[in-house]
Amino acid sequence: MTCELHDARLSVLAALVSGPVIDRMGRRRVSVASDLACGVAVATIPLLHFAGILQFWMLCVLMALTGLFRAPGATARGVLLPTLAERAGMPLTRAAGLYDGAARCAALTASALGGVLIAVLGAANVLLVDAATFAVAAPLFAFGVRGLPEAQAQRRAEPTSLRAYRRELADGYRFVAATPLLLGLCLMTLVTRGLDQGWSAVLLPEHAREELDGAVDLGLLNAAFGVCALTGALAYGAVGSRFRRWPVFTIAFLIGGLPRFVAAAFTDTFTPLAVIMAVEGLAFGVLNPIMATVRYEAVPEDLRSRVLSATTASVQLVTPLGGLAAGFLVDSVGLSTTLLAVGGVYLLATLCPVIFPAWRQMDQMDRTGSPHDRAEGSLPQGSGAKRA
Repeated sequence: MTCELHDARLSVLAALVSGPVIDRMGRRRVSVASDLACGVAVATIPLLHFAGILQFWMLCVLMALTGLFRAPGATARGVLLPTLAERAGMPLTRAAGLYDGAARCAALTASALGGVLIAVLGAANVLLVDAATFAVAAPLFAFGVRGLPEAQAQRRAEPTSLRAYRRELADGYRFVAATPLLLGLCLMTLVTRGLDQGWSAVLLPEHAREELDGAVDLGLLNAAFGVCALTGALAYGAVGSRFRRWPVFTIAFLIGGLPRFVAAAFTDTFTPLAVIMAVEGLAFGVLNPIMATVRYEAVPEDLRSRVLSATTASVQLVTPLGGLAAGFLVDSVGLSTTLLAVGGVYLLATLCPVIFPAWRQMDQMDRTGSPHDRAEGSLPQGSGAKRA
């Protein structure tokens, strides 16, 4: 747990400050360096183990290093999605759905595949396999985006300095604060991700232990949700561009929020909760592609690294607190009361797109990515970057 906390903290820190670095170094370089650094850190763990000198503090340091390098690499890759979709002649909505679907597929299969590999090869050897995947991913990405101007370092009139770095970092946060739709997405995601963490880390496992058949039912519930979320992401990627975003997003979030908490609070059987979680999985599958598409369209290309780093950091910063708060409430007022309380807060959060007019700008993006009703001059100025 201590090592995981260090990993999470450095991942948040890296996301907070890495936006200008990604632009200055180039997205291609940052992604490749991230993969190579993570691969070296992961490979060092079994090598130290084989040498008989691995200690707990070494493990914590190496896990912290993976957290430090992971976030910038993920951001550097993610911000290139609109450019790659345009080059492929693919609608951005479809590209975002496929991108999210690939991530969900990897997450869904990772635990099962990891368990099989550990049983066959042993834990230390599996870490070497994991390190090898980083070594393969780095050249694949480098080859795939070669010659892509948006993947290269940005040349700026202002030389590299601490002052320039601070100004560029602030540009990303100012842009989010000045754009009501982006700010609303950021705040809503911040709240709901924390509540989701409380559900998945504390409330659902505790409900499975007290009312259901323990780990078996917990695994089946998570599998049903994961499979349906993957299905929802792929389905939205295929047909989502035909529908208005705001109503789909609003309805999906309302479906995916309160019902599971109410079902877990009032039922002690597996089937009703399984059905609800499967439906919620389908609903949640469409959310990430919509949010990603809106962010890409709302943010100018030269600010994307900084804005996406800022939004990623805000979510990562609060997510671990959800589990702590849920655990405290369960100990204080009991599981059923906590489920209803957390579900109520979730409902309030998911009502935001209904209450606040800014959310309707999801369907008002023009071809340059700015809402039609955005006042000219309200955007923070970019840095006038030119591609190397």
